[in-house]
Amino acid sequence: MAEPETQLLLGVGLIEKDSNGDALWVWCYPSVTAELRALLLRKCCLTDESKLLHTFVFGQYKRTWFYITTVEVQDSPALKKVTHFSIVLTAKDFNPEKYAAFTRILCRIYLKYGSPVKMMESYIAVLTKGICQSEENGSFLSKDFDARKAYLAGSIKDIVSQFGMETVILYTALMLKKRIVVYHPRIEAIQEFTRTLPALVWHRQDWSILHSYVHLNEEEVEALKACTGYIAGFTDSDVNSRPDLYDVYVNLADSEITISPVVKEAMTMGKLHKEIGQLIVQSAEDPDKSDSQVIKDISLKTKEILSTLASLTEVSDGNEKPTLNSEALKQKRFPPATENFLFHLAAAEQMLKI
Repeated sequence: MAEPETQLLLGVGLIEKDSNGDALWVWCYPSVTAELRALLLRKCCLTDESKLLHTFVFGQYKRTWFYITTVEVQDSPALKKVTHFSIVLTAKDFNPEKYAAFTRILCRIYLKYGSPVKMMESYIAVLTKGICQSEENGSFLSKDFDARKAYLAGSIKDIVSQFGMETVILYTALMLKKRIVVYHPRIEAIQEFTRTLPALVWHRQDWSILHSYVHLNEEEVEALKACTGYIAGFTDSDVNSRPDLYDVYVNLADSEITISPVVKEAMTMGKLHKEIGQLIVQSAEDPDKSDSQVIKDISLKTKEILSTLASLTEVSDGNEKPTLNSEALKQKRFPPATENFLFHLAAAEQMLKI
């Protein structure tokens, strides 16, 4: 049973840019902390010097997801002094398509009436009933947007066609819960790429590791550093010179993946990685396979690895989580890189005795 909207939606806000070029936070419901407000103003493209209009961006900060749709105002009698505005939704769940659809409706309402009151009516309707309907502004039904669909929206095949065998580096980093930083000057490219990566470790179905739009701002960097493993997207090339932020650095613009010296040992590639890499590439290059079938193929291989790992564990106390028996691992005489990977995977899965 999915959580009702009442548990997922956190708030709605409005940012306007007026004819003087000032971008201001003008309204929100129920309320927003000063810290989050500053963050959302930074994320919304109206405060950006580059003047580029990003119609939709999303990301998360300290477990709060934000979704921002921005529109240019053209001949709206209701909004005479406003040139652009952004509608911001904050929520507890990752579902870009759902919130893009809902913010688009709120934008149409605001363009028409120029008053937050009408928007709030629709927001409250979705909050309480999961639905808002109107003839002219379109209707929205939250249950049309399943979380699983959001997880499968990106394209693994695109990633593999860009990185080929090197995709296994991303897979390994995710399996070992390492920190991945992705750079590209275009936010749209970053969002598309980063949102797909958690699907490589489908067995976890954990999109909370995704931070698809991070600025090199002190609060944001500190919040990111507080997370164990993550995927973080940056449009600022300076992130390259912040080795404190990543174990694996992906320069998406140049199709380059760099492994940090700090994790070289844990990320040593061997026969097993080659096998996984070949499986990923063969599956992704099969024209008859959909993205979700490719994810399934990778996931089956992952299950195989996890069951090998499980066979090498023991439960010392009846109530404890099974832990890795290092002797059993050694007796298997795996190639060194495989043994090393299984050992680090056990650590990532919290199966090591401390």
